[in-house]
Amino acid sequence: MADKGNSRADVDEAFDEGDDVEMTEVDLEDDDLSPAGSKPRKKATERRDKVTPAAREANAERGPGLIGRFVRFVREIVAELAKVIWPTRNELVTYTSVVVVFVTIMLTIVGGLDYGFARLMVLVFGNG
Repeated sequence: MADKGNSRADVDEAFDEGDDVEMTEVDLEDDDLSPAGSKPRKKATERRDKVTPAAREANAERGPGLIGRFVRFVREIVAELAKVIWPTRNELVTYTSVVVVFVTIMLTIVGGLDYGFARLMVLVFGNG
């Protein structure tokens, strides 16, 4: 196995050989990373924000803010609505008719039972 991240050539050679290479910060010439005439790039460790690990962990535990949660909620709603199989007009009319007929039948049965029990109560207990 090659040395851990000493140069780009070592990493490339180890990769070609199939060795496992732990990726660490590689010291490269500024010319290797920046186009001609531009400023040299900073190292990756210098580009990271100055947030401490404890603050980063506390922020991760707190989760997204109110607006972030609302945006995620709306996205989930849109995603779920995209999964819905919407009925055609004919299916909608058919399903509505079935529901109206079923409710009418149940209304008739319950109304008939109510009327029958009311008459039975008058016969058993009298008119008062």
